[in-house]
Amino acid sequence: MNTLNLPTQNGTTAPHTLTGTPLGAAPVPAPRTRTAYAAAHVVADPRANNAPGDPAVLDWDRTLAFRHHLWDQGLGVADAMDTAQRGMGLDWAATAELVRRSGKEAAARSAPLACGVNTDQLTGPAPGLDGILDAYREQLRVITEAGATPVIMASRALAAAAEGPADYTRVYGALLSETERPVLLHWLGTAFDPALEGYWGYADPADAVEPVAELITEHADAVEGIKVSLLDTAHEIRLRRLLPDGVRLYTGDDFHYPELIEGDEQGHSDALLGIFAAIAPAASRALAALDEGDTARFREILDPTVPLSRHLFAVPTYYYKTGITFLAWLNGHQDGFHMVAGLHSGRSLPHLSEVLRLADRAGLLDDPDRAAARMRSLLEVSGVPQ
Repeated sequence: MNTLNLPTQNGTTAPHTLTGTPLGAAPVPAPRTRTAYAAAHVVADPRANNAPGDPAVLDWDRTLAFRHHLWDQGLGVADAMDTAQRGMGLDWAATAELVRRSGKEAAARSAPLACGVNTDQLTGPAPGLDGILDAYREQLRVITEAGATPVIMASRALAAAAEGPADYTRVYGALLSETERPVLLHWLGTAFDPALEGYWGYADPADAVEPVAELITEHADAVEGIKVSLLDTAHEIRLRRLLPDGVRLYTGDDFHYPELIEGDEQGHSDALLGIFAAIAPAASRALAALDEGDTARFREILDPTVPLSRHLFAVPTYYYKTGITFLAWLNGHQDGFHMVAGLHSGRSLPHLSEVLRLADRAGLLDDPDRAAARMRSLLEVSGVPQ
C-alpha cells in the first residue's frame, strides 16, 4: 500500500494512504457541445539557471509533450497565458519561441491553439498609449504568424498608464479594428494579478460589465469570445447574457466552473481554464457526458475536482502555477519539480501535501505508485521522515 507521512497545515504530520482509482488518460474526442481550452504550464529545464530574474530556459521536449497530452484529451491548448508564468518568470523571448514551437505542433495535427498577446516585453517606466499599442501589435504579429488564435490579455502597462475608460476603449478599439482574424479577450481579476486593479477604468468590476459588453458588440466581427477570470459568478453570467450572438463567454473561474459550464436555461459558458491542465482526464470525460445530455454524470466526474481546484487557487491565487506544475511532476509529465524563476518555492510542503490528498480523492493520480514514490522523495529530501 502507498502510505505517506504527510505534513499538515497545523505543523504536524499524518499518514495518508493513496486509495483513489485513476480515471486514466486514454485519448478522448473533442467535446461537441462546449469549446474547452486548458491553459498549459511550461516545463523548466532543471539543468539551467532558472532562478528569479534569470531568462527562462525551458525543457522543450517536455513542454511540447504536455501540450500533446492535452490535445489527446480532446482539449484545446491555451498557451503563453498566465498559467505559463507570463509576468512571473516567462520573459518575452521565451514566450515568442514557445508560441512558434506550439504553433508548429498544433498545425501538424490540426489542433486548436490560442496564445496570449500582452505587452510584457516593455520594461522601465510605463510608456504612453501609443507605445502600449505598438507592444500589443508586436506580439499579435508573432501569434498570428504562428497560426494561433490570439488572446488579448490584460496589460499591466495599460493599467498603469490609462487615466479612465476612454483610454481602454482607444487601445482595444484600435487592436480590434486591425486584427486579421477574430480574437479572444481576457478579463483577469486582481486575485490573479493585483497590478490589474481598476482595469477597464472602473474600481468596481461590476461597473465595467456593461462597457465591456458594449465594446465587444461594437467589434463583434473581430471577437470570437472573452475569457473571464473574476472568480465571481454573478459578473460572469451578467456579461454572458449581454454578449452579442456568436460571441462566446469562456469561463476562467477556477472555483465555480462546473455550474458555469453546465449553464442554465439562458445559456452556458465555454471553458478556458488553468485547472483543466491539471484535471484534463476528468474535464474531458465530464464534457463527453455533457455531450450525451447526462448532466448527473458530468457533475459526478467534475464536482470532486472542485476542492482540489479551490486549494490550488487559494490565496495568494497567482501561485496556483506551482500546484499545477507539482501535479504534472507527480503524473510523470516532467522529470523534476522545477519552475522558471524558482517559482516551485511558491507553495509550502503542507500545501502540496494537500494537493496530493485531493488529487488522489478525485482519481487524478495517473499512476499512484509513481506519484507516491515521487512524493516520498520530496518529503525525505525536505526532512520529513517516511
